[in-house]
Amino acid sequence: MNAIKNSFTLIVLAITALLQFSCTYDKQELIPESNFPSEVSAIITTKCATAGCHNNISYQNAGGLDFSSWESMYAGGRSGSSVIPFSTDYSFLLYFVNSDTSLGPTLEPRMPIGAEALSSAEYQTLVNWIANGGRNKSGELRYPDGASRKKAYICMQGCDQVAVIDAESGNIMKYVSVGISPENTEAPHMVRLSPDGRYWYVVFFNGKIIQKFRTEDDTPVGTVNIGTGDWNTIIITPDGKKGFVSATLLQKTTVIDLENMVVETSIFPEFPHGGFITPDGNYLYLTSQLGNFVNKVDISNVFYNYDPVILQPGESKTTASRYDAHEMILSPDGQKYFVSCQASNEVRIFRTANDSLLGIIPVGHRPQEFSISSTRPYLFISCTDDPSGTNRKGNVYVINYQTNSLITSVYTGYQPHGIAVNDDKDIVYVAHLNSDSNGPTPHHSTGCGGRNGYMTAINMSNLSLYRKTQPDGSSFVYRNELLTFPYFVEYKK
Repeated sequence: MNAIKNSFTLIVLAITALLQFSCTYDKQELIPESNFPSEVSAIITTKCATAGCHNNISYQNAGGLDFSSWESMYAGGRSGSSVIPFSTDYSFLLYFVNSDTSLGPTLEPRMPIGAEALSSAEYQTLVNWIANGGRNKSGELRYPDGASRKKAYICMQGCDQVAVIDAESGNIMKYVSVGISPENTEAPHMVRLSPDGRYWYVVFFNGKIIQKFRTEDDTPVGTVNIGTGDWNTIIITPDGKKGFVSATLLQKTTVIDLENMVVETSIFPEFPHGGFITPDGNYLYLTSQLGNFVNKVDISNVFYNYDPVILQPGESKTTASRYDAHEMILSPDGQKYFVSCQASNEVRIFRTANDSLLGIIPVGHRPQEFSISSTRPYLFISCTDDPSGTNRKGNVYVINYQTNSLITSVYTGYQPHGIAVNDDKDIVYVAHLNSDSNGPTPHHSTGCGGRNGYMTAINMSNLSLYRKTQPDGSSFVYRNELLTFPYFVEYKK
């Protein structure tokens, strides 16, 4: 009898152990590893990544944001990145979970919807986590610094910030504060890479400096005072040693020694703005934003002599509004160059060897910025104010630079301006000002004030809007909410 009783007891114990093991296994399967730090996971996975909201089943109906894991959170959603490492000011996750205006910005609808608001301690836990880089439970950053990382830079003219976009994911990996004046908006107007890709420079429309940053980690390495002016562009020599910075209304172009960050001299062409330097480093071309000419500057000697190139043969030089050249760009082979004429709404094409006119292509209203592909025969130009239908403004025009012919135009969003080809991903980044109150309502607002702009992209394989694919196979039109007045885009290979 005791033997039977003992055998029965052993069987019961074995079954109990098996059931306990099975329950533990099922529990682990139902709650996937989030990879968040434990204190962050306790908030996000239990209050955000819940049924009907930001989990891996319901996220499509929640702005495309999936918070079920650290990795899926950084995939972003239909308005871009909700968490931006080191940037508590611009991570909109914080806006929606904050219920105390004394702690930071708040936005409706408050999250979690239909549940108790986060406590001040929980909110501060998220703030501290993002301020420390939004790392995973192993302390790893989503976008570690490195010289080989491909990224795009977008200057926010209304906010003294530069957004850094991770090219692989298309998401904002950081914001970099630029400028030196905490009291005044210095209005970063252009970001320009050095030819070797090691540095980027910022030009301020309402400032008096040029700043130099290292691309490896986006830290500042130099500043030069060039005096107050409406500085707008910097054009860098092929060897990266000199930069020519122009102020249109001041009618001044300042020459900077970029290695030592000191001013060398200045020249005074009429209403200078965009341009390029020939591959041999001998000539600088500068547009004149009023008139019918561009200036060709001999930079092979210290005198910097310059002469006009008349945009229409047979005309006499004038600074009265005529073509009003805004920007210029060289073809990849350097054999010809293109000029955006914002008063006559056209692109004019010239042979580099003798500055002869090759063709004229009508485009949209007030053509602005260029970007050119090296893998496809496409030249892209933003026409910010081009009429394009009800509740629309602006188009991007596509030119075949080999045949000098217009291919098509693409509506990429409201008031396109900054534009940059990424041949590595076969796309074109387009930044939209969206400063007009008739434009689409921004997804959220920030401490910058004003209306947020945004970025979309063109798929060069079919010249349509680029779509971002989700893990479940669905896709949506790529769009990244930015800050106020995103003006210029530069891509680092």
